[in-house]
Amino acid sequence: MTIQTAFTYITGAISDLYDEREAASIAHIVMEYLTGLNKLDRIVHKTKLLTPDQSSRLHVAIEALQRQEPVQYVTGTGWFYGMELLVNSQVLIPRPETEELVEWILTDAGPHAAPRILDIGTGSGCIPLALKKNLPAAQVSAMDVSTGALEVARSNASRLRLDVHFLLMDALQPALVATLPAFDVIVSNPPYITQSEQQTMQEQVWGHEPSLALFVPDNDALLFYRHITLLAKSKLVPGGALYFEINEALGKEVVALMEANGFQLVTLRQDMFGKDRMVRGTI
Repeated sequence: MTIQTAFTYITGAISDLYDEREAASIAHIVMEYLTGLNKLDRIVHKTKLLTPDQSSRLHVAIEALQRQEPVQYVTGTGWFYGMELLVNSQVLIPRPETEELVEWILTDAGPHAAPRILDIGTGSGCIPLALKKNLPAAQVSAMDVSTGALEVARSNASRLRLDVHFLLMDALQPALVATLPAFDVIVSNPPYITQSEQQTMQEQVWGHEPSLALFVPDNDALLFYRHITLLAKSKLVPGGALYFEINEALGKEVVALMEANGFQLVTLRQDMFGKDRMVRGTI
C-alpha cells in the first residue's frame, strides 16, 4: 500500500463517523504519525510503499478510530501552545480554549515576571508546562488526584525539560490543601460538565476521555469551583489572582461565587467561539 492509498483508505474507513473535512484532517494526523513525513513530503513521496510495520500500525489505528477513539489517543500525542504533549486515556486532550486561558495569565504577568503558580487538576500538565516555558523565572507547581495523570504530566515535563513540581493531592480535601505554601497565581480547569450534559456530547469525548476529569453531579455543578475558590482565598498572597476555565452555562454563578468570597475585579471572558469560558479575580 502506498502513502496515497493509505490516506484514502483511512478517510474511507471513518467516513461514516466524520464529515469529509474532519476525516481528511484525522487521516493527515495518522499518516504523519505512521510515516514521520509532513503533508508536503507525503505529497512528494505519495507512491512510496508503507513498510510492513507501518501497514500493521495503520490497521491498528483504523480499528481504534472506528471505535471512536480520539485521534490524539491513537497517536499518543496532542499539541498545546506550541508543545507536543504525550496524551493517553488517563488525561483530557488539551483544547484550544485552554490556550486562551494560558494567554490571559501570560499577558497579565508580563514576560519577565517570576510568579509562584499553582495549577489544580493538571491532567497532561499542559497549563503549567506552557506557563513555565513562557515564564522561565516562575516557580510552577501542579496537582492532580489521579496518579495516572501525574505520570503523563511528569513525562511531558521531562521530555520538554521544564521544571514543574507535581503533587498528588485532592483539591476537595481541605486538610491536605492546607499544607500548600502561598502563591501569586492559582489556575484551574476543573471538571465542570454535569452528568445530564453527557447526552449532548460526542461519544469520542465521554466514551474515552477520563470521566474523573470531566463530570460533576447535576445537583452540585459548582463543586470544584467552590472548593478551589476557598483554597485560593487562603493561599493567594494579597494581589494574587485566581483563574478558572468554566462551563459556558455557569459564568454568572462562578463570578458570584468568587465575589461572595472576597475576590475583586472579577472578570468573565468569552473564548474564540463566543462562549463564556474564563473567569479571573484578584484577592
